[in-house]
Amino acid sequence: MGERFKILRKEELAPGIKRMIISAPLIASKAKVGQFSIFRVDEYGERFPLTLVDWDAKEGTITVIFQEVGVSTNKLGMLRVGDCVMDIFGPLGNPSEIRKYGEVAVIGGGVGTALMHPQAKALKKAGNRVVSVLGARTAELLLLEKELAEWSDQLYVSTDDGSKGCKGFTSDVLKSLLDGGRRFNYVFAVGPTPMMRAVSEVTRPYGIKTVVSLNPIMIDGTGMCGGCRVTVGGENRFACVDGPEFDGHEVDFRELMNRLRTYTEEEKESLCILEETVRRLNKSV
Repeated sequence: MGERFKILRKEELAPGIKRMIISAPLIASKAKVGQFSIFRVDEYGERFPLTLVDWDAKEGTITVIFQEVGVSTNKLGMLRVGDCVMDIFGPLGNPSEIRKYGEVAVIGGGVGTALMHPQAKALKKAGNRVVSVLGARTAELLLLEKELAEWSDQLYVSTDDGSKGCKGFTSDVLKSLLDGGRRFNYVFAVGPTPMMRAVSEVTRPYGIKTVVSLNPIMIDGTGMCGGCRVTVGGENRFACVDGPEFDGHEVDFRELMNRLRTYTEEEKESLCILEETVRRLNKSV
């Protein structure tokens, strides 16, 4: 493996949320906004997707932001600067449709903020007026606020508990703007599935073009396994090769949320085993 996929920089952005800059020259040379890569931390690890937050073709690096929620993301979070990720495969998925729409809203919550930044940046560079709505459960979990402000004509912040910005959800902020007379030609939403569904329902009565970036269970990322199957407009689609971005008004969000819960118990059990293993190793040191 050598120096391939070496971690060059690592930082904690919020509790349990990390940003890594990793050496991956070939991926960096081809990456576009909206795409992702499949990671495998070690030979025993599962394959899982991470959005490409940034990339530098000249330096040969990619940047990812992830939350430690399961075994694989916890294993990735345990790696140190100088360590190498075993496999990174990409870039995968279709790039975002970036063009001049006019007035656009970019909405994100939680770790979905990772994709908000490249979206807002690309849409602004394309000549759009960009309104960003950034959300999180609480103020300490807000991500990339400064970076988003740089590429947004207006930035609104919401927190579930009201610890910063508006108290409530990003969809509440969007609804307030629309009820107040604001009109958008395009809305992009990324983050927790319930949030994307809520945003899509807010824009539906207005007939606003609304695109969401989906995060179903994914394994190979090439359309072979069918694990990322979603229903869009009544038809089966694969998020890895047909997406990951789809018309939010056509997505069957109820089915998607049910599928995301398929392995909840197994994931909890695996995480408990990992935590116990780490505790034993720490005691033996």
